[in-house]
Amino acid sequence: MAIDTFLALLAFALVSSITPGPNNFMLLASGANFGFVRTIPHMFGIAAGFASLLLGVGFGLGALLQAWPALHIALKIAGGSYLIYLAWKISGSRSLAEDEAVSRPITLLQAAAFQWVNPKAWMMALTAMVLFTDPTEPGLSVLLVALAFVLVNFPSVSVWAGFGTVLRRYLSNSQRLKWFNLTMGLLLVATLIPMML
Repeated sequence: MAIDTFLALLAFALVSSITPGPNNFMLLASGANFGFVRTIPHMFGIAAGFASLLLGVGFGLGALLQAWPALHIALKIAGGSYLIYLAWKISGSRSLAEDEAVSRPITLLQAAAFQWVNPKAWMMALTAMVLFTDPTEPGLSVLLVALAFVLVNFPSVSVWAGFGTVLRRYLSNSQRLKWFNLTMGLLLVATLIPMML
């Protein structure tokens, strides 16, 4: 892969990783409700899960989904259902979590697994593989695409968790927290609209 292509790939990875979507709305809510440190496993889970999704798509899963449209529909339904469940959990939260025994953020494994049913993650992975893999060097180019996202993803998602953490003091008022969490839940559900269209 030429250096200019790799730089374009890094730019694509940055823009697609830092723009609003299910992961970033959940990180904003997690940063606000649990703080930055307790959200770190969630951030690592997103990075690891998305890298594994990219490798899966790059090494043949995308072709499998095209061959079996029913599998693609099943993933959409599972992803949409899980997003609705997460939105319900987020919108129902009414107090900032200080005690781990009372409430806990999404774990690394949960965040990693979520990437496999996250509609935006699938669109990003398929688009990246179509645009940036080289048919003459398929294995190497798939690895380079995954590397680009690994380099960019964690810093990008950290911004959203950081924004949420900054909001914690403002959200110490229970009414403001209630409306923030309801808004985050609604925004999370709204990310389903492009998937349904």
